[in-house]
Amino acid sequence: MAARRTADPVKTRAAVAAIADWLRDDTAAAPSRAELADAVRATARTLAALAPGAAVEVRVPPFVAVQCIEGPRHTRGNPPNVVETDARTWLLLATGLTTLTDAAATGAVQMSGSRAAEIASSLPLVTLAD
Repeated sequence: MAARRTADPVKTRAAVAAIADWLRDDTAAAPSRAELADAVRATARTLAALAPGAAVEVRVPPFVAVQCIEGPRHTRGNPPNVVETDARTWLLLATGLTTLTDAAATGAVQMSGSRAAEIASSLPLVTLAD
């Protein structure tokens, strides 16, 4: 089996910087699908590296799903603790431009399970320079 890709802080910062204008202003030119995918995957892998474990699954369809947070591991079926959102919302969370609480309150993030909200303690993953 191929090794899972790991987080690279330099590539993560570069991927997020490439789409920073769009994150700050949704009327700015949208990034390409490849740029968006790179930023989503890099930040999700960073979360998995910073909060290793398999108690919570973070899903950003169609780009990535990662497991994180120490605790019981699930091996089959739907995991008990899931955070799912779209790519833009995930990147807003990853950069600290929104909070998990605010995103969940608007319905932009769906969470299930008693431990799903624990990812908030690992956010933001990358800060944007002004």
